[in-house]
Amino acid sequence: MQTPRSLLSRAVLGTALVGLPFASLALVSCDKLGLPTDPGSVMSAAANCPDVSSVGAIVKIDWAAEFGLDAAIAGSVGAGVRAAVELEGFAGTLDAKLIAACGGLAADLGKGGEFKTGGDACKAAMSAMGEIKAKIGASAKLSLAVEPPRCSASIDAMASCVAECDASVEPGSVTVECEPGKLSGSCEAECSGRCDMSAAAKCSGTCEGSCSANFSGSCGGECKGKCDGKSSSGGSCAGKCEGSCSALAEGSCGGQCEGSCQMSASAKCEGTCTGECSVEMKAPKCEGEIEPPKASAECNAACETQVQADVQCTPGKVALIIEGAADMQAAATYRAAIEKNLPAVLEIAVGMKDQALGVAGNVKAVVGGVQASIKTLKSAPEIGARLTACVGAPFKAAFDAAASVKANVNVSVEVQASVSASASAGGSASAG
Repeated sequence: MQTPRSLLSRAVLGTALVGLPFASLALVSCDKLGLPTDPGSVMSAAANCPDVSSVGAIVKIDWAAEFGLDAAIAGSVGAGVRAAVELEGFAGTLDAKLIAACGGLAADLGKGGEFKTGGDACKAAMSAMGEIKAKIGASAKLSLAVEPPRCSASIDAMASCVAECDASVEPGSVTVECEPGKLSGSCEAECSGRCDMSAAAKCSGTCEGSCSANFSGSCGGECKGKCDGKSSSGGSCAGKCEGSCSALAEGSCGGQCEGSCQMSASAKCEGTCTGECSVEMKAPKCEGEIEPPKASAECNAACETQVQADVQCTPGKVALIIEGAADMQAAATYRAAIEKNLPAVLEIAVGMKDQALGVAGNVKAVVGGVQASIKTLKSAPEIGARLTACVGAPFKAAFDAAASVKANVNVSVEVQASVSASASAGGSASAG
């Protein structure tokens, strides 16, 4: 079986502080730190700051020499500023993804435009959804079948980042643990869990994708055979499909399964194994929560955010079945728009949701910790004033970025819930 979790000597997306409350962590003012509050002195300090505009610039700063700090505080400040800048970049990436996804959905439903934020785009999309569902009719039945996206972070990338960020960590010695059943990679022996198959094959378990014969389960594509006991020659089936299913299948398959197989027993996996492998997995990644490596909280947060920004997601798939529509043209337009654009929204609402909220919470926490450490500099007010001025902008940006991440995750979930929710005659959509 797989190496016990406690012995995994690899690094993966750190979530050291996932679950910490999103309490407001206001920037500590100079007067509360016991530092000079004269605007002139602060502006003068800021004018003499090192470049903190990018991660590349930040890692070149010798914080101890630049500010006259001891090694411990210097390491904390440097990694904290890096984490803040990483979060700002991640939030921007997330916002751009949502502007494109919800903007495309709004445009396809007749409410296109230029949107400044992901929230604006998604609100326009939900408004358009409500209006077109009103045309479809309140008595219509909308059923949404979803094959969720799966997002995973590179373990090796996390290891490299932590080793580079924390001078006390020896490269190759980083130890982390991945949530049970969420470790994935290439398994050259027996796989227990899910196999994302590289080609159609027999599946002894639950087939997710498509099944060529002897299928029994839910089907979001074309069902050939029987749908809820009635003959079906290839139409959509909102109930139980028996026979074959072309897409978004979930059930037992006696023929060839193409997609993923939730295996009922350990077997060879020709593809990517997620779960456990009887030997060490190659190119391991993690889809779930992990315990971070034994490095500083600031470096863990910075590296976690960096790796999350580069996370790889397999695209989700959706199928919308509409029965009893009052306006068939409106139903066809709505279905096409949802099936085209919703998968990109689900990448955030489902695939990246927990990790995105986790990194935002982590960075807020470490920035608060760095701010607290600056209080220890009250005996050296000039150093403290300059340091406060130099880190003020990236720290404020980090708090704004954390709020943006949370808002975008929340609105993406609202869009998902609104797809098959009922609409009033006035065209407003329920978030479900």
